[in-house]
Amino acid sequence: MSAVDGEAVVGAAHGPLRAAVESTPTVLWNDSADPAELRRSIEFGAVGATCNPVIALTAIRNDLDAWGPRIRELSELHPTAGESEIGWLVVQELSIAAAKLLEPAFAASGGRDGRLSIQTDPRLHRDAEALVEQAVLFSGLAENIIVKIPATAVGIRAIEEATYRGVSVNVTVSFTVPQAVAAAEAIERGLNRRSEAGLADREFGSVVTIMGGRLDDWLKIWTQRHRVLIDPGYLEWAGVAALKRAHHTFVERGYRARVLSAAFRNHMQWSELIGGDLVVSPPFDWQARIHENGLPTPSRIDVPVDSRVIETLQERVPEFRRAYELDGLSISEFDCFGATRATLRQFLDADAQLDALVRDILVPAP
Repeated sequence: MSAVDGEAVVGAAHGPLRAAVESTPTVLWNDSADPAELRRSIEFGAVGATCNPVIALTAIRNDLDAWGPRIRELSELHPTAGESEIGWLVVQELSIAAAKLLEPAFAASGGRDGRLSIQTDPRLHRDAEALVEQAVLFSGLAENIIVKIPATAVGIRAIEEATYRGVSVNVTVSFTVPQAVAAAEAIERGLNRRSEAGLADREFGSVVTIMGGRLDDWLKIWTQRHRVLIDPGYLEWAGVAALKRAHHTFVERGYRARVLSAAFRNHMQWSELIGGDLVVSPPFDWQARIHENGLPTPSRIDVPVDSRVIETLQERVPEFRRAYELDGLSISEFDCFGATRATLRQFLDADAQLDALVRDILVPAP
């Protein structure tokens, strides 16, 4: 029986994931809002979950026996709604169901954890006001909802305003240290504005994601395009290096948001971050693999990435330097960074596929 089967998860409390989260400040979230999968991840110690258009589309496709009839019901309840609106109603219902599972962790942590992330519609990425309005709407779906807003030039403005308006934010479409720092500063400005306005203070639990694996993906594409030969193992460390540097910068500057590691491509995006006051959000299959292999869980957040790796990447791969240095990108350059464009396109494509899925259910081919 594989470790992703429910029975194999029993006893996970004695595994490396649970050991790490119980002995360090590092917390585990599940990189999916699928309720069945999240229940199993909670057995490993997960206290949060994330969702995006790709994850939501996969969860719906994997349970069409349930979601197909529900989509037809929603179309009857909302007779004038288009396929996109119905698709996003399904995403909301999926998120609310997952958020319910995390309520105990939310209560136990005082709101710092126990969060379910729901992403704003990628099609709004050019409209800060629309992002804020949808973030406020989604924030009201459940007390423990945290809303994803992209770390684009428009998104940075939306992050500040949404925070001011009381939204707990999970920054997404973020791959670099400059993006993470700019997003954390936007959250700080929003929180400070709330304080100045006399608005209620509470635990927001906001996080700033760095999609480390997607940074690695982009650097591999860049080196191939530019015919740069480099030890391929070095490119596996790029996302880890950015995550470590962002975390240490957050701690030094006292930002109230935490770094979140997402977009797994290797186990180091978990093991090298253990010990940090941050969130690690692997897909469930990665959690299962870590458990199966009994991966050791020493604290490694303060162990620097080999200086030869950093120096080589900075010298041979300018895109890494842009991602790693605090001033490597200006806010106006966030949107044209390769990983940003690739990820936005993937999220937009998932939106289109969700529309098509709803269309095929409501208007089946003859």
